[in-house]
Amino acid sequence: MFSRRLQILLDEERHERVCAAARARGTSVATVIREAIDRGLPPDDDERADALGYILDAEPGPVPDDPAELVTELHQLRGAHR
Repeated sequence: MFSRRLQILLDEERHERVCAAARARGTSVATVIREAIDRGLPPDDDERADALGYILDAEPGPVPDDPAELVTELHQLRGAHR
């Protein structure tokens, strides 16, 4: 899956933060670094930008007053899109 190796040098404080995050999440240091890169440098994805524009341009729809009814409606919509 991964085809590129990257070596970086970190100061002690950054290294400890990364290691602590990895321990807390139960994952590897490499995964923490990859996730940080994805958050800080998101891919230039036209499809995501188009989807966001579509969502922001959409007219507001009716929302049920009863939270249970809203949950049921959301579950139905999720099932329709799978």
